[in-house]
Amino acid sequence: MARVKYLQRADSPNQAIFDRLERERKLPTANIFLALTQTPELLGGFLTYANALRSSPLSPRLRELAILTVGHLTKSRYEIAHHQSHGLKAGLTQAQLDAVPQFESSALYDAQERAVMAFAKQSTLQVEVAPQTWRDVAAFLSQPELIALVLVVAWYNSGVRIMAGLDIELEEGYH
Repeated sequence: MARVKYLQRADSPNQAIFDRLERERKLPTANIFLALTQTPELLGGFLTYANALRSSPLSPRLRELAILTVGHLTKSRYEIAHHQSHGLKAGLTQAQLDAVPQFESSALYDAQERAVMAFAKQSTLQVEVAPQTWRDVAAFLSQPELIALVLVVAWYNSGVRIMAGLDIELEEGYH
């Protein structure tokens, strides 16, 4: 059970945040957002930042590989479940989604994808990124794409910690 209440529209004095969630996110509203509705100003910033990352220069395919790498490394069932469908929409195959935990030895990824995932792994597990890891990923990405990659990995590392700290439950349709 989550550590905070999931507010529903009928329980909230702030209807504007629910209007925004319904405009920008799929229905039914995900538990992470329902939990954060108790702090509408923070949730508003959360949504704005997440939306900016979705429209960043980093391709959706590489973005989802980075996010799924973070999810697997942090053992976040919630993150993995929610981003499997995003990965498929971005052009990843089910086999690629299944192989994320073994990306380093999998032939299902090209060198660019492995470099992005290696960056996500090192940033997640060690925070500091080795110069060689940076050079490997920088060989494939522009400066704006590299900045977006850093921000995506950092953001989703914070997201999994928010979900774990609040003990956000995975919605029924994702089990």
